[in-house]
Amino acid sequence: MARVEDIPIQKIRRPLFRQNDQTKVATLMESIQEIGLQEPIDVLEVDGEYYGFSGCHRYEACSRLGHETIRCRVRRAPRSVLKMHLA
Repeated sequence: MARVEDIPIQKIRRPLFRQNDQTKVATLMESIQEIGLQEPIDVLEVDGEYYGFSGCHRYEACSRLGHETIRCRVRRAPRSVLKMHLA
């Protein structure tokens, strides 16, 4: 079961590189400035570390806006699940 909480952006590892659509990021930045982040990003918590694999555009938008934290849907998982995401 996932929990929702604000996590410091600097504590979220993004192990897979993804090229974001900069127009989409800019649009999200405007929206987040006006109404806030509406949908949390999904992260895995493995051994106390946070790993993000989705929500790349929202993550970049919040980072570029200078937010220190981001709302996350956190799911605890064993290292074996993390390895499957990295395969």
